[in-house]
Amino acid sequence: MSDTDPIETDGAPSNDNPYSQGVQAGDTLYVSGYGPVDPETDEVVDGDIREQTERVLENIAAVVDEVGGDGLEDVVKVTVYLTDLEDYDAVNEAYGAMFGEEPPARVCVEVSRLPEDVRVELDAIAYLG
Repeated sequence: MSDTDPIETDGAPSNDNPYSQGVQAGDTLYVSGYGPVDPETDEVVDGDIREQTERVLENIAAVVDEVGGDGLEDVVKVTVYLTDLEDYDAVNEAYGAMFGEEPPARVCVEVSRLPEDVRVELDAIAYLG
């Protein structure tokens, strides 16, 4: 068995599904997919797709912070799942504002549906070295 550690934090939404919020394997952290859920209320946040994208990235940053990382600064790869590619430009605006001048590698795909019928979900890989 490999040397991995599941990550759990109150700073990101938790659930009763069979997966970890993140898994650390050496200097690499794999962050599970998050929708725009407020970890304090466990409810999808109100707001437009920009605000929802910001919430998702805050959730990812909280998991990275939990292992002593530097939030989004340590993220090297993101996958964006959208239920409507018409949201692509607005998501890019929020994403770009959160990551700044040196954004990570990224993939963006349109999917037919996401849990809780949210419009956006992201997962991430962070390097903690």
